[in-house]
Amino acid sequence: LKVRVVRSSPPSSQFKATFQESYQVYKRYQMVIHKDPPDKPTINQVRLVPVSFEDPQFKSSFNQSASLFAKYQMSVHKDTPSDCGENEFTRFLCDSPLEAEHAPSGPECGYGSFHQQYWLDGRIIAVGVIDILPYCVSSVYLYYDPDFSFLSLGVYSALR
Repeated sequence: LKVRVVRSSPPSSQFKATFQESYQVYKRYQMVIHKDPPDKPTINQVRLVPVSFEDPQFKSSFNQSASLFAKYQMSVHKDTPSDCGENEFTRFLCDSPLEAEHAPSGPECGYGSFHQQYWLDGRIIAVGVIDILPYCVSSVYLYYDPDFSFLSLGVYSALR
């Protein structure tokens, strides 16, 4: 048995070189030990989208995200349709006091507010609203399609 300590943040060359293999071990572990289904979202199905109506990915996924938010709020929190319309969604999860910033020494995506979208079969099944700051990542809110509650997407998102 050989054990290596590999720097994950910032990612070292060893981490990058062994990432896919490590991920496959993690996925197998989750399926065997925690009974995760094989179709649980993978790393390639998660998109980090800046919260900006100027961003094409954000604009193109806005209606789908807003609809999913309403479905989640009505199912999980028993909100009425008028409590979770587009205006409420925008006010609650899209309007942010943070300004986007791309510092040379910062992460590739920059700092600011983001929607971390979880996609499965061409549709969004969960969104983690996060703020990426110089010394931390803040989880603002997570909503998901109640039809996929068996995937424990809140736990998955927190661990990710």
